Amino acid sequence: MLALPHGKEIYIFFSKYGLYGIIGILLSGTILGILTSKVLKIIGKEQEVNTYNEFLFYIFNNKNSKLVVILNYIINTFLLITFYIMVSGFTAYFKQEYNIPNYMTGIILAILCYVALNNNIDEVVKISAILVPVIILFIISFGLFDISNGINQVLEMNFIANNFIRGMWNSIIYSSYNSIILIPVLVTLKKYVNKKNFYSIGVITSLVVIVLSLFIYIILLKSNIDIIEFDLPIIYIVKQYGSVFKYLYGVVIVISIFTSIISAGYSFLKNSIKNKKKYSKLLKVMCISSIFITNIGFSNLVNTLYPIFGILGIVQIYYILKIKI
Repeated sequence: MLALPHGKEIYIFFSKYGLYGIIGILLSGTILGILTSKVLKIIGKEQEVNTYNEFLFYIFNNKNSKLVVILNYIINTFLLITFYIMVSGFTAYFKQEYNIPNYMTGIILAILCYVALNNNIDEVVKISAILVPVIILFIISFGLFDISNGINQVLEMNFIANNFIRGMWNSIIYSSYNSIILIPVLVTLKKYVNKKNFYSIGVITSLVVIVLSLFIYIILLKSNIDIIEFDLPIIYIVKQYGSVFKYLYGVVIVISIFTSIISAGYSFLKNSIKNKKKYSKLLKVMCISSIFITNIGFSNLVNTLYPIFGILGIVQIYYILKIKI
């Protein structure tokens, strides 16, 4: 599942770079759309590609087994870290909005994760599928408030030479770390892929990323807060439109983060462990350790870890785009 963009993420990777940030959003959305189409085309046409590991061997032409093993470890590590980052984001919401200590929310969340990941997650996936369009509608609705003012602010921006390289590089990094989560999930969709739909799915992926990111960009632009101080700035900004919007969006975003936690955790466990006993033991370690991770802080994790894994993911993107099929 593609991680939906949020306020802090858009600020870190795009809005700091002014008009070049908007160009970066267009570039990253395009890259993710092309990658989606290419991956779906590969798994749709190649009968021997049924798992993510087989996909890696295919794109590396079966000659770089050591590189495949290393990349697999990197992907699994990133999935685990994404699990922890989303846990941190979940607890950050309750800390920011209700001043509930991270460890208290963390303990409750650890129990919920253990129960959910020990059972069938189909219902969680269904909830996630329903929430994606709901979140899109929320973001677009808030972005449309006083849209002319936001557009005027964009038009008044100047091109700053120093921001060009940084803005373009960040758009590539953003695409890269998102692809690390996206591609293993796409491979699991093999049975749903046919020759007619992989291009359209790629176009839809591009549009969702671009439209959501642009509207969040505009929302941040119109806000009068210091974004650096907030882990989840969009939540704080929504308060300006009334308590009803605050609570509605709060419920949606909390459930959305929870489904992302379960998706990342499940993908990591399934990619790492085949034995049921070992699965249960590793799950316990994950859930217990997540309680302590929450004290690191959501923003610190995003700032530090996403760029690192974004750089590593460029290797995978290069080999995927290199394939002629």
